[in-house]
Amino acid sequence: MRKKVIIALVCFLVVAFVGYNYMYKSHRDISAETVSYSVSVDDIYTTFQVDEKSANAKYIDKTIEIYGKITNIDLQNKIITVDQKLSARLTNSIPSHLKIQNVIALKGRLTGYDDLLSEIQMDQCTIKQ
Repeated sequence: MRKKVIIALVCFLVVAFVGYNYMYKSHRDISAETVSYSVSVDDIYTTFQVDEKSANAKYIDKTIEIYGKITNIDLQNKIITVDQKLSARLTNSIPSHLKIQNVIALKGRLTGYDDLLSEIQMDQCTIKQ
């Protein structure tokens, strides 16, 4: 009887440990990850327009580097719009030297494509120098 209690206790502790590590795993550091894809905003936008399902499988939750021209800057929310097709939320504040129509390269995590707004969305972005 005592052996069964010890085995049950050990099993419970193992399950609790695995469950805790699954629920409270550390956050990804996108800026330290290697880039999976380097692509222009126009190219990735076209990919989503042609076949959204395969583009989702290829790009969603991946670290990508994307480049294009700045079309809007929202300093308060730290959001840069690129080529009117990409909404990128930066992790740090937007540098003052960035202006509309500047060419920019961003590294971040692609979170999805909003077909209602026809816009690609990224977060945890950093500006590539």
